[in-house]
Amino acid sequence: MTQEMQNLPFAIFTDTSANLPTPLLRKYRIGVIPFSYSVNGKKHVCVNTETFKSAAYYGAIRAGADVMTAQINPQAYIDALSPALSAGLDVLFVGMSSGISGSFRSAELAAQELRAMFPSRTVRLVDTLGASLGEGIPALRAAGYRGKGRSLAETADLVEADCKRMCQIFTVDDLMHLRRGGRLSGVSAVVGTVLHIKPLLKGNEQGQIVTCGKVRGRKNAIEALAQRYDSLVTHPEIQTVGVAHADCPEDAEMLCDLLRKNRPPKEILLVDYEPVTGSHVGPGALALFFLGKPDVRSK
Repeated sequence: MTQEMQNLPFAIFTDTSANLPTPLLRKYRIGVIPFSYSVNGKKHVCVNTETFKSAAYYGAIRAGADVMTAQINPQAYIDALSPALSAGLDVLFVGMSSGISGSFRSAELAAQELRAMFPSRTVRLVDTLGASLGEGIPALRAAGYRGKGRSLAETADLVEADCKRMCQIFTVDDLMHLRRGGRLSGVSAVVGTVLHIKPLLKGNEQGQIVTCGKVRGRKNAIEALAQRYDSLVTHPEIQTVGVAHADCPEDAEMLCDLLRKNRPPKEILLVDYEPVTGSHVGPGALALFFLGKPDVRSK
Protein backbone atom coordinates (compact mmCIF):
# COMPACT_ATOMS: atom_id res chain seq x y z
CA MET A 1 0.00 0.00 0.00
CA THR A 2 1.32 3.42 -0.90
CA GLN A 3 1.93 6.04 1.76
CA GLU A 4 -0.74 8.21 0.11
CA MET A 5 -3.43 5.67 1.05
CA GLN A 6 -2.63 5.56 4.74
CA ASN A 7 -5.28 6.96 7.09
CA LEU A 8 -8.05 6.62 4.49
CA PRO A 9 -11.49 5.13 5.30
CA PHE A 10 -11.17 2.92 2.21
CA ALA A 11 -8.95 2.70 -0.86
CA ILE A 12 -9.99 3.74 -4.37
CA PHE A 13 -8.33 2.27 -7.45
CA THR A 14 -8.85 2.78 -11.15
CA ASP A 15 -6.86 1.82 -14.24
CA THR A 16 -4.81 3.86 -16.66
CA SER A 17 -7.68 3.98 -19.15
CA ALA A 18 -9.24 6.54 -16.78
CA ASN A 19 -6.85 9.03 -18.37
CA LEU A 20 -6.35 11.01 -15.16
CA PRO A 21 -3.29 13.25 -14.89
CA THR A 22 -0.79 11.93 -12.37
CA PRO A 23 -1.00 15.04 -10.16
CA LEU A 24 -4.77 14.48 -9.74
CA LEU A 25 -4.25 10.81 -8.86
CA ARG A 26 -1.80 11.90 -6.18
CA LYS A 27 -3.97 14.73 -4.91
CA TYR A 28 -7.05 12.56 -4.48
CA ARG A 29 -5.11 9.46 -3.45
CA ILE A 30 -6.39 7.16 -6.15
CA GLY A 31 -4.39 4.04 -6.95
CA VAL A 32 -3.92 3.15 -10.60
CA ILE A 33 -3.48 -0.25 -12.28
CA PRO A 34 -1.78 -0.08 -15.68
CA PHE A 35 -2.88 -1.42 -19.01
CA SER A 36 0.05 -2.40 -21.21
CA TYR A 37 0.68 -1.80 -24.89
CA SER A 38 3.40 -2.48 -27.42
CA VAL A 39 4.80 -0.37 -30.23
CA ASN A 40 6.48 -2.38 -32.98
CA GLY A 41 6.84 -5.28 -30.57
CA LYS A 42 8.28 -3.32 -27.63
CA LYS A 43 6.11 -3.44 -24.50
CA HIS A 44 5.24 -0.30 -22.53
CA VAL A 45 3.09 0.87 -19.64
CA CYS A 46 2.11 4.48 -19.00
CA VAL A 47 1.47 5.03 -15.30
CA ASN A 48 2.85 8.58 -15.15
CA THR A 49 1.08 10.83 -17.65
CA GLU A 50 3.72 13.50 -17.21
CA THR A 51 6.23 11.34 -19.09
CA PHE A 52 3.92 10.46 -22.02
CA LYS A 53 4.95 12.13 -25.28
CA SER A 54 1.60 12.14 -27.05
CA ALA A 55 2.61 13.94 -30.25
CA ALA A 56 5.43 11.46 -30.88
CA TYR A 57 3.19 8.50 -30.08
CA TYR A 58 0.32 9.52 -32.35
CA GLY A 59 2.79 10.59 -35.01
CA ALA A 60 4.20 7.07 -34.96
CA ILE A 61 0.70 5.63 -35.40
CA ARG A 62 0.08 7.95 -38.34
CA ALA A 63 3.37 6.72 -39.83
CA GLY A 64 2.20 3.11 -39.60
CA ALA A 65 3.63 1.87 -36.28
CA ASP A 66 2.23 -1.48 -35.15
CA VAL A 67 0.49 -0.83 -31.81
CA MET A 68 -1.06 -3.65 -29.80
CA THR A 69 -2.84 -3.44 -26.45
CA ALA A 70 -3.41 -6.03 -23.74
CA GLN A 71 -6.12 -6.48 -21.14
CA ILE A 72 -5.27 -6.44 -17.45
CA ASN A 73 -5.23 -10.01 -16.20
CA PRO A 74 -6.74 -11.15 -12.87
CA GLN A 75 -3.36 -11.59 -11.20
CA ALA A 76 -2.43 -7.97 -11.89
CA TYR A 77 -5.57 -6.84 -10.05
CA ILE A 78 -4.80 -9.21 -7.16
CA ASP A 79 -1.23 -7.90 -6.92
CA ALA A 80 -2.40 -4.26 -6.97
CA LEU A 81 -5.26 -4.54 -4.47
CA SER A 82 -3.82 -7.04 -1.98
CA PRO A 83 -1.53 -4.59 -0.14
CA ALA A 84 -4.45 -2.29 0.73
CA LEU A 85 -6.57 -5.21 1.87
CA SER A 86 -3.66 -6.62 3.91
CA ALA A 87 -3.36 -3.24 5.63
CA GLY A 88 -7.00 -3.41 6.73
CA LEU A 89 -8.58 -1.21 4.06
CA ASP A 90 -11.69 -2.04 2.08
CA VAL A 91 -11.34 -1.38 -1.66
CA LEU A 92 -13.44 0.30 -4.33
CA PHE A 93 -12.31 -0.29 -7.93
CA VAL A 94 -13.65 2.04 -10.63
CA GLY A 95 -13.00 0.36 -13.96
CA MET A 96 -13.15 0.59 -17.71
CA SER A 97 -16.38 -0.32 -19.48
CA SER A 98 -17.14 -4.02 -19.73
CA GLY A 99 -18.82 -3.15 -23.02
CA ILE A 100 -15.49 -2.51 -24.76
CA SER A 101 -12.91 -4.54 -22.83
CA GLY A 102 -12.65 -7.88 -21.06
CA SER A 103 -10.53 -6.32 -18.33
CA PHE A 104 -13.52 -5.66 -16.10
CA ARG A 105 -14.29 -9.38 -16.20
CA SER A 106 -10.71 -9.99 -15.07
CA ALA A 107 -11.34 -7.59 -12.19
CA GLU A 108 -14.47 -9.56 -11.25
CA LEU A 109 -12.50 -12.82 -11.21
CA ALA A 110 -9.80 -11.19 -9.10
CA ALA A 111 -12.39 -9.79 -6.69
CA GLN A 112 -13.82 -13.27 -6.11
CA GLU A 113 -10.39 -14.54 -5.15
CA LEU A 114 -9.60 -11.51 -3.02
CA ARG A 115 -12.85 -11.88 -1.06
CA ALA A 116 -11.84 -15.45 -0.26
CA MET A 117 -8.33 -14.33 0.72
CA PHE A 118 -9.59 -11.43 2.88
CA PRO A 119 -13.03 -12.51 4.15
CA SER A 120 -13.26 -9.63 6.64
CA ARG A 121 -12.70 -7.02 3.95
CA THR A 122 -15.02 -5.56 1.27
CA VAL A 123 -14.10 -5.39 -2.40
CA ARG A 124 -16.58 -3.43 -4.53
CA LEU A 125 -16.31 -2.91 -8.28
CA VAL A 126 -17.96 -0.22 -10.40
CA ASP A 127 -18.28 -0.73 -14.15
CA THR A 128 -18.21 2.85 -15.40
CA LEU A 129 -19.52 1.90 -18.86
CA GLY A 130 -16.87 4.31 -20.08
CA ALA A 131 -13.23 4.90 -20.91
CA SER A 132 -10.88 7.86 -20.83
CA LEU A 133 -12.49 10.63 -18.77
CA GLY A 134 -15.81 8.77 -18.96
CA GLU A 135 -14.07 6.54 -16.45
CA GLY A 136 -11.77 9.12 -14.90
CA ILE A 137 -14.43 11.63 -13.87
CA PRO A 138 -16.40 8.95 -11.95
CA ALA A 139 -13.14 7.97 -10.22
CA LEU A 140 -12.63 11.60 -9.20
CA ARG A 141 -16.21 11.81 -8.00
CA ALA A 142 -15.65 8.67 -5.93
CA ALA A 143 -12.73 10.40 -4.22
CA GLY A 144 -14.95 13.43 -3.65
CA TYR A 145 -17.65 11.35 -2.01
CA ARG A 146 -15.04 9.65 0.17
CA GLY A 147 -13.68 13.04 1.18
CA LYS A 148 -17.16 14.08 2.29
CA GLY A 149 -17.44 11.11 4.62
CA ARG A 150 -19.50 8.76 2.49
CA SER A 151 -19.06 5.05 3.19
CA LEU A 152 -17.70 2.69 0.57
CA ALA A 153 -21.18 1.34 -0.17
CA GLU A 154 -22.66 4.84 -0.45
CA THR A 155 -19.80 5.98 -2.66
CA ALA A 156 -20.12 3.00 -4.99
CA ASP A 157 -23.88 3.47 -5.31
CA LEU A 158 -23.48 7.17 -6.07
CA VAL A 159 -20.77 6.54 -8.65
CA GLU A 160 -22.86 3.87 -10.38
CA ALA A 161 -25.69 6.40 -10.66
CA ASP A 162 -23.24 8.98 -12.02
CA CYS A 163 -22.05 6.56 -14.68
CA LYS A 164 -25.58 6.11 -15.99
CA ARG A 165 -25.72 9.89 -16.41
CA MET A 166 -22.32 10.20 -18.08
CA CYS A 167 -22.57 11.38 -21.67
CA GLN A 168 -19.58 10.33 -23.74
CA ILE A 169 -19.50 11.59 -27.30
CA PHE A 170 -16.59 11.82 -29.67
CA THR A 171 -15.46 12.06 -33.24
CA VAL A 172 -12.55 10.37 -34.98
CA ASP A 173 -10.56 10.88 -38.14
CA ASP A 174 -10.62 7.19 -39.07
CA LEU A 175 -13.01 4.50 -37.83
CA MET A 176 -10.56 1.79 -38.89
CA HIS A 177 -8.75 2.06 -35.54
CA LEU A 178 -11.93 1.24 -33.65
CA ARG A 179 -12.82 -1.56 -36.02
CA ARG A 180 -9.40 -3.21 -35.76
CA GLY A 181 -9.62 -3.15 -31.97
CA GLY A 182 -13.13 -4.60 -31.94
CA ARG A 183 -14.47 -1.51 -30.19
CA LEU A 184 -17.37 -0.72 -32.55
CA SER A 185 -20.78 -2.30 -32.04
CA GLY A 186 -22.71 -3.06 -35.22
CA VAL A 187 -21.20 -0.24 -37.24
CA SER A 188 -19.40 -0.30 -40.55
CA ALA A 189 -15.96 1.29 -40.49
CA VAL A 190 -16.47 2.74 -43.96
CA VAL A 191 -16.68 6.52 -43.76
CA GLY A 192 -17.00 8.94 -46.63
CA THR A 193 -13.46 10.26 -46.47
CA VAL A 194 -13.67 11.74 -49.95
CA LEU A 195 -16.75 13.70 -48.90
CA HIS A 196 -15.15 14.55 -45.53
CA ILE A 197 -17.95 12.86 -43.59
CA LYS A 198 -17.10 12.74 -39.89
CA PRO A 199 -18.80 10.24 -37.56
CA LEU A 200 -20.22 11.12 -34.18
CA LEU A 201 -19.98 8.27 -31.68
CA LYS A 202 -21.16 7.73 -28.14
CA GLY A 203 -21.19 5.26 -25.27
CA ASN A 204 -24.59 3.58 -25.03
CA GLU A 205 -26.46 2.11 -22.05
CA GLN A 206 -24.30 -1.03 -22.15
CA GLY A 207 -21.06 0.91 -22.38
CA GLN A 208 -20.57 0.01 -26.04
CA ILE A 209 -19.45 2.41 -28.73
CA VAL A 210 -22.14 3.19 -31.29
CA THR A 211 -22.68 5.88 -33.89
CA CYS A 212 -25.12 8.66 -33.16
CA GLY A 213 -24.72 10.86 -36.21
CA LYS A 214 -22.45 12.13 -38.93
CA VAL A 215 -21.59 15.56 -40.28
CA ARG A 216 -19.53 16.94 -43.11
CA GLY A 217 -16.23 18.46 -42.13
CA ARG A 218 -14.13 18.60 -38.98
CA LYS A 219 -15.34 22.03 -37.84
CA ASN A 220 -18.96 20.90 -38.05
CA ALA A 221 -18.10 17.79 -36.05
CA ILE A 222 -16.59 19.88 -33.26
CA GLU A 223 -19.61 22.18 -33.26
CA ALA A 224 -21.89 19.13 -33.11
CA LEU A 225 -20.13 17.97 -29.94
CA ALA A 226 -20.71 21.37 -28.35
CA GLN A 227 -24.35 21.44 -29.45
CA ARG A 228 -24.92 18.05 -27.85
CA TYR A 229 -23.40 19.40 -24.65
CA ASP A 230 -25.63 22.47 -24.71
CA SER A 231 -28.76 20.35 -25.11
CA LEU A 232 -27.97 17.49 -22.70
CA VAL A 233 -25.79 18.80 -19.88
CA THR A 234 -27.37 19.33 -16.45
CA HIS A 235 -26.06 21.83 -13.89
CA PRO A 236 -22.78 22.50 -15.70
CA GLU A 237 -21.92 25.19 -13.19
CA ILE A 238 -21.21 22.57 -10.52
CA GLN A 239 -19.47 19.88 -12.56
CA THR A 240 -16.14 19.05 -14.12
CA VAL A 241 -16.46 18.47 -17.86
CA GLY A 242 -13.82 16.40 -19.62
CA VAL A 243 -12.20 16.84 -23.02
CA ALA A 244 -9.68 14.32 -24.39
CA HIS A 245 -7.81 14.54 -27.67
CA ALA A 246 -5.32 12.41 -29.60
CA ASP A 247 -2.82 14.97 -30.88
CA CYS A 248 -5.27 17.64 -32.05
CA PRO A 249 -4.76 20.37 -29.43
CA GLU A 250 -6.15 23.21 -31.55
CA ASP A 251 -9.42 21.34 -32.07
CA ALA A 252 -9.60 20.58 -28.35
CA GLU A 253 -9.16 24.27 -27.51
CA MET A 254 -11.87 25.18 -30.02
CA LEU A 255 -14.23 22.72 -28.33
CA CYS A 256 -13.40 24.12 -24.88
CA ASP A 257 -14.15 27.65 -26.10
CA LEU A 258 -17.54 26.50 -27.43
CA LEU A 259 -18.37 24.80 -24.12
CA ARG A 260 -17.70 28.03 -22.25
CA LYS A 261 -19.87 30.08 -24.62
CA ASN A 262 -23.45 29.14 -23.70
CA ARG A 263 -23.40 26.89 -20.63
CA PRO A 264 -19.98 27.27 -19.03
CA PRO A 265 -18.99 24.42 -16.71
CA LYS A 266 -17.37 24.81 -13.33
CA GLU A 267 -14.15 23.57 -14.88
CA ILE A 268 -12.86 21.69 -17.92
CA LEU A 269 -10.38 18.87 -17.50
CA LEU A 270 -8.39 18.76 -20.76
CA VAL A 271 -6.13 15.76 -21.37
CA ASP A 272 -4.20 13.98 -24.08
CA TYR A 273 -5.66 10.54 -24.75
CA GLU A 274 -3.53 8.02 -22.87
CA PRO A 275 -1.82 5.49 -25.17
CA VAL A 276 -4.02 2.40 -24.76
CA THR A 277 -7.45 3.95 -25.31
CA GLY A 278 -5.86 6.42 -27.70
CA SER A 279 -4.62 3.64 -29.96
CA HIS A 280 -8.20 2.44 -30.42
CA VAL A 281 -9.74 5.82 -31.23
CA GLY A 282 -6.72 6.83 -33.31
CA PRO A 283 -4.87 10.08 -34.00
CA GLY A 284 -7.20 13.05 -34.33
CA ALA A 285 -9.86 11.70 -31.98
CA LEU A 286 -11.67 14.33 -29.94
CA ALA A 287 -13.98 13.38 -27.06
CA LEU A 288 -16.32 15.12 -24.65
CA PHE A 289 -17.56 13.85 -21.27
CA PHE A 290 -20.22 15.39 -19.02
CA LEU A 291 -23.13 14.54 -16.74
CA GLY A 292 -26.66 14.79 -18.08
CA LYS A 293 -30.06 13.39 -17.23
CA PRO A 294 -30.46 9.71 -16.19
CA ASP A 295 -31.44 8.73 -19.75
CA VAL A 296 -28.62 10.65 -21.46
CA ARG A 297 -26.95 7.47 -22.76
CA SER A 298 -29.99 6.73 -24.89
CA LYS A 299 -30.08 10.18 -26.49
